Amino acid sequence: MSKKDKKEEEIEDEEEGDPIFNSDTQKIEHQVIVPEVEDDTDDAAPVPEEGDWLSDEFSGQLSVDVYQTDKEIVIKSTIAGVRSDDLDVQVTNDMVTIKGIRRMEEEVGDENYFYRECYWGKFSRSIILPVDVRNDQVTATVKNGVLTVRLPKTEPTKVSVVKVKE
Repeated sequence: MSKKDKKEEEIEDEEEGDPIFNSDTQKIEHQVIVPEVEDDTDDAAPVPEEGDWLSDEFSGQLSVDVYQTDKEIVIKSTIAGVRSDDLDVQVTNDMVTIKGIRRMEEEVGDENYFYRECYWGKFSRSIILPVDVRNDQVTATVKNGVLTVRLPKTEPTKVSVVKVKE
């Protein structure tokens, strides 16, 4: 038996899995066997009580795009299936919080689902803004299932130099 064959045999004894020749590295490697683990968790989002949708107890995270122009910060988010009455946008000088709820229009039993990927229930997102905004001039609109929040920037504070007298 050649040295190469002996070395390959030793490797096979040490590692689990079938040996595989890797043509990139020109070496024999071993397939890693990972046991399957069952997931007992229920992926369904909990349904909040009516009138309790603004509490933070149950909440999914809202995906957002945030960008700036010369005069404003713009936040966009897809909120398909959410009524404007079920949205709450709160703005301070340096932070925006968007909360809401996406309600299911019909009850469907778990046993009748083939796929369950959509998020139903409460969601929220707080965004710390990179600059101060004029919270009294903020606009929020929904068009084609996209929420757009426009936040006008405040005028930059001008630094004035004061000469000290003796």
